[in-house]
Amino acid sequence: MTKLDTGSSRRQFLKATASAAGLLVTFRMAPEAGAAEADASSLTAFVRIAPDGQVTIMAKNPDMGQGVSTSLPMIIAEELDVAWEDVRVEQAPGDPDVFGSQGSGGSRTIQSSWDPMRRVGAVARSMLVEAAALAWNCPAGECSTQPGKVIHRVSGRSFDYGPLAIRCAAVAAPDPKSVPLKNPKDYRIIGRPTVQYDAPRIVTGAPLFGIDVVRPGMLYATYLKAPVFGAKVASADLAAAKSVKGVRDAFIVDGVQDPMGLVSGVAVVADTWWAAKKGRDRLNVKWSDHATSSQSTADFNRRAAELNAGAPQKNSRNDGDFAAGLKGAAKTVEAAYAYPFLAHACMEPMNCTVEPRDGGFEVWAPTQNPENIRQGLARQFKMDPKRIALNVTRSGGAFGRRGRTDFAIEAAHIAHRMNAPVKLVWTREDDIRHDFYRPGGYHFLQGGVDADGKVVAWRDHFVTFGDGKEVAANAGMGATEFPQRFVENCRVDTSMIPLGVPTGAWRAPGSNALSFVVQSFLDELAHAAGKDPLDFGLKLLGDAKWVGEGQPGAYNAERMRNALLAVADMSGWRKRPAAKDGVAMGIAFHFCHQGYFAEVVKVKVEPDGQVRPLKVWVAADVGSTIVNPSGALNQVQGSVLDGLSSALHQAVNIEGGAAKEGNFNTYRLMRISEAPEVEVKFLKTAYPPTGLGEPALPPAIPALTNAVFAATGKRVRSLPIQPQMLKA
Repeated sequence: MTKLDTGSSRRQFLKATASAAGLLVTFRMAPEAGAAEADASSLTAFVRIAPDGQVTIMAKNPDMGQGVSTSLPMIIAEELDVAWEDVRVEQAPGDPDVFGSQGSGGSRTIQSSWDPMRRVGAVARSMLVEAAALAWNCPAGECSTQPGKVIHRVSGRSFDYGPLAIRCAAVAAPDPKSVPLKNPKDYRIIGRPTVQYDAPRIVTGAPLFGIDVVRPGMLYATYLKAPVFGAKVASADLAAAKSVKGVRDAFIVDGVQDPMGLVSGVAVVADTWWAAKKGRDRLNVKWSDHATSSQSTADFNRRAAELNAGAPQKNSRNDGDFAAGLKGAAKTVEAAYAYPFLAHACMEPMNCTVEPRDGGFEVWAPTQNPENIRQGLARQFKMDPKRIALNVTRSGGAFGRRGRTDFAIEAAHIAHRMNAPVKLVWTREDDIRHDFYRPGGYHFLQGGVDADGKVVAWRDHFVTFGDGKEVAANAGMGATEFPQRFVENCRVDTSMIPLGVPTGAWRAPGSNALSFVVQSFLDELAHAAGKDPLDFGLKLLGDAKWVGEGQPGAYNAERMRNALLAVADMSGWRKRPAAKDGVAMGIAFHFCHQGYFAEVVKVKVEPDGQVRPLKVWVAADVGSTIVNPSGALNQVQGSVLDGLSSALHQAVNIEGGAAKEGNFNTYRLMRISEAPEVEVKFLKTAYPPTGLGEPALPPAIPALTNAVFAATGKRVRSLPIQPQMLKA
């Protein structure tokens, strides 16, 4: 977790300088644990106050739609005590020596930055108060602040921040650990719905995103890679590509096998992107044979069934005696669940602009993790990372995809060869067919309940992808995944299928698939026990406040029970009508990324099997404070719609070692006309605030599929939902 560095004076943490420009508050964030600590000189401005009172606040983390470039400055502005209308936000460059960890992912940004960003603002406010006290020759304790000014409570005098800022040169910075923070009851900015600072630029189409970057003398590039993952170029008609007007060069890159590096392909560079695309279309590339070409979704399905029929390769949990628990159960259920590979399908395809400069690079990238790109380029070109200047642009969606570095390495390689600024832009087909996919998976489940509806046995044979020892990226399941630890007799086994398809984080990694399996099977057990799914879930959660408190994967059962009860109340669950005309409701809950979420989905299943979500209710517990309620609502609603979209429409099928789907005609996203109303309630609890980019997504999927069962009596055990299975 990012932390404040309050080291010795030799490595000063905070300082203030004054000039005609006003106050410059500089603030160094300590790097992640294990990273090299920055020198005292490695400082940059988080807060600048101009003589006219204009406040500039740096947003240190990348924004890909989750709103942190607004919410983090809101936290600083609150403690600084300025009017939000007087604040200007700037995106910070990628610089870990100054800003510490700048990655945006895992819903960790607010969680890790909540206290440090408050102290940035509070330190600046404290210095302004001290400067005013010096000017008035009074104790600082007699002064307080109102937005944009310091007030002397005794005399009623006031000093605006703008002219006062210049006087801060004579003020020593206080220890950030001891600086007083505002009482939440006095918040004026935090907790107020606030439009994202760059919304006007987004809606008017102003240049903002990585794909909008233009540099003097810039060339445009495309990069064609093999359909089969890992295959290399055997031959290409470079002359045909170069014959296209505007094409400057076309060349083969041998590349490496690592999908996170520079893989084999053919680059075409031109004066315009369209010319580069036309040249690429004429390449007539022949690709070498590769072992991955033997892999397919059909083969994965067959192999999963074979592995389930045999002994599992490894065991990850074995509590109690599963066999005895199942034998003694009043009712037992067996079911096989499966989910597909998924692409990220960001609205802005992968792109990066690189300009060679002074033996290094200047980079403009829509990235989730600036330092990943810097280090990746440094390794690729064997150069000091400090020779790489990284400008972080707005991202048109990310969902885990932009944490990778492949597109930046390709752009840098081409720019280096051309010795000119180059913007690489992937086609939509590139984006979907060369992703780091959400891995598919298979779960073969057995469960038992006693006469009182208690789960007395649970077994999951999880067939996933890996080399037999280690699972593929983001294809695992932890030993604390619910309902592990909540069932006395619980066994989880794992077997693996070899895979040549690259995988990675997809919104709510792991949980996006596991929640579908677990919460759907719990609904099956509730039905077998003759219990209402709400009561069944509450009984399984039990009466304890914590399970595994103080340990990795600790689960606060009390918070989840409260979320379940809240969503039941919101949706009128206990008074819901019986299923009629294909209309019914389903419920599910899930804990991930430090968020406790319970959701109810109401659906209508049409006679032709089409599933239409009508409304979703969400009860969310992400701690004591919602920094920006407007952004928070957007995140929850977007997560829910992402989950429903994937469940209704999306799958990447592998044929001959390649992704079959390639554009939105075959990899369909939910349309606006399909989107249901999403009602959200945030439960304020006495826990530190956490993030919202991911935890609302997982329970939306099983709430939907459980509603489909309630409406039709037919279980959805594989995704996406197939309408032909639900026809009346």
